[in-house]
Amino acid sequence: MTGGRLGLVVTSPRVAPGLLSHAAWTAVTGADRLLARSADEPLVEALTEAGVEVECVGDVPPAALARTLVDLARSVGVVWLGSADADPGLSDAVASEVSRLEEPPDVELVVGSWDVQGGRLLDVVAAMDRLRSPGGCPWDAEQTHASLAPYLVEEAHEVLEAIDGGDPRLLAEELGDVLLQVVFHARVAEEADEGFDVDTVAGLLVDKLVRRHPHVFADGDASTPEEVEQEWERIKAEEKAGSYADDLLHGIPASLPAELAATKVLARARRRGVDPDPAVLRELADAREQLSAADERVRATLRALAGGGSATTG
Repeated sequence: MTGGRLGLVVTSPRVAPGLLSHAAWTAVTGADRLLARSADEPLVEALTEAGVEVECVGDVPPAALARTLVDLARSVGVVWLGSADADPGLSDAVASEVSRLEEPPDVELVVGSWDVQGGRLLDVVAAMDRLRSPGGCPWDAEQTHASLAPYLVEEAHEVLEAIDGGDPRLLAEELGDVLLQVVFHARVAEEADEGFDVDTVAGLLVDKLVRRHPHVFADGDASTPEEVEQEWERIKAEEKAGSYADDLLHGIPASLPAELAATKVLARARRRGVDPDPAVLRELADAREQLSAADERVRATLRALAGGGSATTG
């Protein structure tokens, strides 16, 4: 980097520190002065191991650090290696320093690495580690699978409500709450030596997706949604031991709300070509109607309770 320039190298903490873009590597190796906060920063360690000399300035406040970098860059090529915490306040401080000079050095932001899709999932795992580790949150630390179970049900229903409301931002937030439950349970299991952690959960999911989509990942020939559903049923029947292929209720949790259980069983019957007894279907329809009415009475009573009034029932 030529004199009169300041390069600020920023990297993703979720990408291996030695993997720099061509522009970043060119800036780093061409700098007259290469500065960083600390020798134990991951990027500094990687560059030092590669034989690149880095000057460490210590924990300097943003304003003082910006003044030092800008003053040096007025005569030589300077590159600052961004810290793992993204150096809060430094970019604003550099902008302030540059604006006060009549002939400021050129300032360039050099991207050393970009996040890959899904990179923030690593942050979720890291946040959960902090919450459950010594010195973290006492409430989070005492949770178990059983104590967390009601929250998973509640968060799932909040996702459904967000979908009905048509608010994408709210949906994203509620999906995050469901993701939290997955990571939370995985961490509890890891600490209790239950034989799995979050990577196990992710790995089993990937294996299942690949196995049940041979038309995508292998040589399957399903080409319509209907054919995909039929193939899914066939593969699932092969995976499940016992009477899955013959029992429409096989594997459906007893705690699943009756309305959802009815929808799932009828869908299975359709996919498997089962023709239910018309009398049974009429009885089921009548029961679902009664269930819906009872549910509405409960909700009306709850609304009255919340509002301090009384509910009117038919």
